[in-house]
Amino acid sequence: MVFFPNCKINLGLRILRRREDGYHDLETVFYPLPLKDALEITHSDELLFTASGIPIPGDSTGNLCLKAWHLLKKDFPDLPPVHIHLLKHIPIGAGLGGGSADGAEMLQLLNKRYQLDLDTGKLLDYAARLGSDCPFFILNRPCLGGGRGERLEPIELDLSDFSFVIVAPGVHISTAQAFSLCTPEENAVRLKEIIAQPIGTWARELRNDFEGPVLRQFPSLRSIKEQLYAAGAVYASMTGSGSSFFGIFQKNNIPSLNFIADYTVIPLT
Repeated sequence: MVFFPNCKINLGLRILRRREDGYHDLETVFYPLPLKDALEITHSDELLFTASGIPIPGDSTGNLCLKAWHLLKKDFPDLPPVHIHLLKHIPIGAGLGGGSADGAEMLQLLNKRYQLDLDTGKLLDYAARLGSDCPFFILNRPCLGGGRGERLEPIELDLSDFSFVIVAPGVHISTAQAFSLCTPEENAVRLKEIIAQPIGTWARELRNDFEGPVLRQFPSLRSIKEQLYAAGAVYASMTGSGSSFFGIFQKNNIPSLNFIADYTVIPLT
């Protein structure tokens, strides 16, 4: 059985306050995009994890796909071992939520394959225990995110009349480090109100609080956003805690992609 976990972008991201538990309350709009990994499980006599495609750094025991299996195994002792194979295509450590998507999709894959009868509410609860962004990929539709990102409010937002370009510079940004560089700030205007305005106004009002601190630390990345706008993007921003940027263009009007050199450029029409 094969599923295809997709990535997300953040349309705006505001750090509101630091909580007593060490996390931060934030506000963001999650939007799914069709850049996908491939996740397969097959029967096995022992739990195995293999991967291909983009190399995954570090010890595989920390992979969210394996953590998802172990999380369900605690409540479903009869869950059998499986061979998990992940074909990695979504850039890693890039603010696109690829790891979170894989973990959330693993929950859904196991639920379907082994008929665990978990409804959406239960899947959301398991996903929240995996990671802050994981619950979004259970719903996988435009959502206003609050809390750590796990509190979700589905919203009506259709950008199907636009095309997207993702630029992944290959710089790994530590989420914890990115948070340490930000100064939390309460905001009067909610992102939901800004998103409801015409997209032509977003450049003035829709911001990612991580972007300024990350660009100060990696000034060479500043030109990515500038070049996206110069190429005709109606809106461009860093996504998540970085380091990937995205540009939104008029439908089927993506310019030649040689305007940004040395980085991975992914058109999504």
